[in-house]
Amino acid sequence: MQYWPLRPGSGEHSLNIAHTANLFARVGQNRSRFLAADLLQVIGTGVPLAQCTIFAYPKRRNAEVFSFADRAREVSLPVISNKYVQRFFGLDGNQLAMSQNSCLANTLVQRQSIDDITHPEYRRICYEQPQISERVALLTLCESNRWLSVNFYRGREHGRFSQQEIHYLEALAPLLIQAVRLHYHAHLQASEMPLLMAERVMKQQPVALTLREQDLLRLMLSGLAVEEIAEQLGVRPVSAATYVKRLYRKLGINGLRELFGLATQAQWV
Repeated sequence: MQYWPLRPGSGEHSLNIAHTANLFARVGQNRSRFLAADLLQVIGTGVPLAQCTIFAYPKRRNAEVFSFADRAREVSLPVISNKYVQRFFGLDGNQLAMSQNSCLANTLVQRQSIDDITHPEYRRICYEQPQISERVALLTLCESNRWLSVNFYRGREHGRFSQQEIHYLEALAPLLIQAVRLHYHAHLQASEMPLLMAERVMKQQPVALTLREQDLLRLMLSGLAVEEIAEQLGVRPVSAATYVKRLYRKLGINGLRELFGLATQAQWV
């Protein structure tokens, strides 16, 4: 695996103006679930791609799935993405690039092939199962001192990225990164209150919550339905409902109304 600072684009590259305009027009409309698909539309036929996922890396917490898109492959990308953030993100080449460039303001490009991965489960679930041969990631440091990674995955049927295709992605990178940063900033503004409420609830608990329970708590305080929580966690709705009930019991409450009461009650010093 290898990484390098983003190089200046060279040559002329055509863009679909309608797709590019749509990418920016949706900023602030809570459309993060479609952001990765919009990126694939902008890249178009310039580079054949199988998937795109966007992850955020908050400090001292699991990575977060921000957006994903799959070009009609026979895999469940939400499940794979969530297994990555729960089990494998620490093994990713992105982590090495980010840890060695913690104060870098520029964009990094990280390239990782299936042959670079020695961990058998990480390799099987994230590369062999979805038939991915290689990935190119754009890494940028953004709001709240957290990294974002925009990952483009190459299907086995298209082989490895050519140098010309890498240059094409690098030429588009400033546009793509700016769009992702704007979308993520809008997402942070919309999700700041649920995050603050979740932190208040956790401070009141004698027993620490696991990272997965913290993610679940934040989703519940965002007002999402069980089906939406299940999609975010990459599980079935019946499993999400079970997790919600278990968290209620652990918090010593009986439902969402009491949860919001716990999160918003006055705290006296």
